[in-house]
Amino acid sequence: MGRGKIVIRRIDNSTSRQVTFSKRRSGLLKKAKELAILCDADVGLIIFSSTGKLYDFASSSMKGIIDRYSKSKAENHQDLTTTAEAMREAASLTQQLRNLQEKQRQLKGEELSGLNVKDLQDLENQLEVSLREVRRRKDQLLTDEIEELNRKGQLMHQENMELYKKVYGQRSADETRRSALNSGFNFGDDLHLPIQLQLSQPQPQQYEASSKVTTLR
Repeated sequence: MGRGKIVIRRIDNSTSRQVTFSKRRSGLLKKAKELAILCDADVGLIIFSSTGKLYDFASSSMKGIIDRYSKSKAENHQDLTTTAEAMREAASLTQQLRNLQEKQRQLKGEELSGLNVKDLQDLENQLEVSLREVRRRKDQLLTDEIEELNRKGQLMHQENMELYKKVYGQRSADETRRSALNSGFNFGDDLHLPIQLQLSQPQPQQYEASSKVTTLR
């Protein structure tokens, strides 16, 4: 017949409590040794009795195990703190994103049912300020583009003038000198040059009138 299930609670009888403590302490120490040997684990066990007596077991150095435990505990605490801060920051950013999305929809004229008169007035003022800023920026960009086009036009005009002077400047000067010489009467070099005169042919009407005068005569 098997043993009945023991209720896990404080044993009132001091003698029974001391006997149970001794038995279970020995079993716990035995299990700790077996765990360290079988699984190649670094095990440290500390037990204080109700009277304050210390019982301990360490598979290597108790101080090394305690230092390792403290370091691991601090790292875990830091990780938990970092995780908690990251979660709080993520929640804050999520809320800010929702607020911005709601504000953007309101600027588009959507979801205005929850706004009162003051909120609508503030939204209208904000839209007017934004509109003025957009127009100012647009005018500035247009002015910059016009100035840039004027600057490029002036540069192109200068380049064209320089190119024209290089290509046609000397030729135009030579042609101007030739035209001036051909249009003037320069007899200073030779006064005995023959002068060719040409008679213009009479007009038909004038010839007929001369014939009639001759006939009458």
